[in-house]
Amino acid sequence: MTGIVLAGGKSSRMGFNKAFIDFGGRRLIEATVDCLKALFPEVLIIANDPPNYAYLGVKVVPDLIPDSGSLGGIYTGLSAASHPACFFVACDMPFLNADLIKLLIREAEGWDVVVPRVGGELQPLHAVYARSCLPFIKEAIDAHALKIVRFFPKVKVKIIEEPALRAVDPPLLGFMNVNTPPELEQAEAVRRHPHSRQRSSES
Repeated sequence: MTGIVLAGGKSSRMGFNKAFIDFGGRRLIEATVDCLKALFPEVLIIANDPPNYAYLGVKVVPDLIPDSGSLGGIYTGLSAASHPACFFVACDMPFLNADLIKLLIREAEGWDVVVPRVGGELQPLHAVYARSCLPFIKEAIDAHALKIVRFFPKVKVKIIEEPALRAVDPPLLGFMNVNTPPELEQAEAVRRHPHSRQRSSES
């Protein structure tokens, strides 16, 4: 399986490239790539400004279909990967959990998509996709149906529910992302006081 970071977004709500946010003394993209390198034989970054990521030492692939959002990033990643299935993650998740990712990998055999569900919402930017999804993703992009989950009814999807997720990541911090400055402030607070978040999630 290939590990893929989606870093092609415009970061419009943050106001600058989220991948390069300094979090605890390291850029988010650096921590994300290191986490995936420990889990996967191949790691790719999907981004439209490859020179900015060259120092990370992994292959950077620009979008094959411009302006097609995260769905287009998934299409590009599946097309470029050497392996028949890929784990995709957004570049703005500061608390990636290797055990959570391993859980999705273990469940992937025989499925086109393995996606967690947290708080009733699917998490398509922390999920496994097989290359078998490619024609259905292309069909969705051609129809300008760019919401990722729109193509799910056409493929075999395994949903991992919260009890299984909490067994390996009790506070579910692995799904926290930082789209806006307030969300970044919240993540910084969690980083400084991780146990308070743990207690509140268990209460």
